Amino acid sequence: MSNDLKESFAHEAPPAPAALAAKVRTLAPSMTRSMQRVAEAVAGDPAGCAALTVTGLAELTGTSEATVVRTARLLGYPGYRDLRLALAGLAAQQQSGRAPAVTADIAVDDPIADVVAKLAYDEQQTLADTAAGLDTAQLGAAVTALANAHRVELYGMAASGLVAQDLAQKLLRIGHIAYAHSDPHLAVTNAVTLRPGDVAVSITHSGTTGDVIEPLRVAFEHGATTVAITGRPDSPVSQYADHVLTTSTARESELRPAAMSSRTSQLLVVDCLFVGVAQRTYETAAPALSASYEALAHRHRAAPRK
Repeated sequence: MSNDLKESFAHEAPPAPAALAAKVRTLAPSMTRSMQRVAEAVAGDPAGCAALTVTGLAELTGTSEATVVRTARLLGYPGYRDLRLALAGLAAQQQSGRAPAVTADIAVDDPIADVVAKLAYDEQQTLADTAAGLDTAQLGAAVTALANAHRVELYGMAASGLVAQDLAQKLLRIGHIAYAHSDPHLAVTNAVTLRPGDVAVSITHSGTTGDVIEPLRVAFEHGATTVAITGRPDSPVSQYADHVLTTSTARESELRPAAMSSRTSQLLVVDCLFVGVAQRTYETAAPALSASYEALAHRHRAAPRK
């Protein structure tokens, strides 16, 4: 993790107890293995870990007191004492039923009713985690940049490419010039033409997709405002982003890879961006939306019989 990102986490308000599990899921892949053991322990058994001293948690996870403190700070808490208070709060919420435990993975022989219930829970939890962890200051800055942009270029591959197309179509409907690129060569050649006043947005859950990072780097170096929508705020894509919007994801399983579960949180962020831009440009956005609805209604209206 870069020093800038470490400093930004240090200045954030400590996450609410309900957001702790989301923070663990977001940051765990970038932690050292020893820090991951601490993070997984506190997320898996908040009540038990809340009762432990820093020495006790270090012994439980086979790590050191220094590792426990570093993990607490990386998760957004000034020290281990603050993390213990959050764990106690999370345990109380789970006991009251306001923060249910994470559901089990979908099994290959699950009845379809169980699949529906598990997916519905995971989707709800992913949205709640993303909302709880979203930096609204970064979101507001990204909205301002998009609302004032001369042109918006969006980069995404595979499932993230569908999300990029979704945002491009939304922006087009309210009169903004926006293009979504899933061809990496076309993305880079278009990024070269961006200038200050333009905006480039890369969408990648892992934050390591080279075909998405490269056009954002080119756009960044040409002076465009850059935004990264990613599940890994300390990943390579973030070093070329003026604004980083962090998404959460449901637990992966054999039948549901990260690409599927991450799309839910990405679409929430996209909707937040679109609504924010529509609010900022309401005088032009509202008529444009009305006109597009009318045009579509007219196109699909059945022709009268002769």
